[in-house]
Amino acid sequence: MDVFEAVRTLLAVRSYRDQPVADDVLKRILEAGRLTGSAMNRQPWHFIVVRERERLGELARLVMSAPYIAQAPVAIAVAVEDNATAVSDATRALHSMMLTAWGEGVGSNFGGFSGLDDAGRYLGLPVGMRLLTVAPFGYPAGSFGRGKKERKLLREIAHAERFGEPFG
Repeated sequence: MDVFEAVRTLLAVRSYRDQPVADDVLKRILEAGRLTGSAMNRQPWHFIVVRERERLGELARLVMSAPYIAQAPVAIAVAVEDNATAVSDATRALHSMMLTAWGEGVGSNFGGFSGLDDAGRYLGLPVGMRLLTVAPFGYPAGSFGRGKKERKLLREIAHAERFGEPFG
């Protein structure tokens, strides 16, 4: 799938088939995160791959905004080192992973972004590092339309030279 098509069709997936994500696909997803650019090349992220069903269930309990983690075949917890650009950098890395996964037919979603201290402790994060998100990954359950999004029109959000001047 070309990159624009992945961006155009990427949707949040919250329901997964009971089918493991192959190791080579998972490695490619992780490599996409690793290869993402970061401010001053700090690469402030750490990716914790969770596959054990019991651990996924506990993470789903701890990350209250994402109970669907429990049914995913794998989740990637994204932890960040403490610096001013870590959240932006790690979010970029996660989005690279999500786009790569989507290109492989694997869906995902962001889980949490607040109240993750208990989940971070559960994953054994050291002092000075915090959990940014836990993203489940898996093959979408049922029929899943690609690209059926409600978005503002480009003319509503794109401006030329200064705010309020129509683009294009």
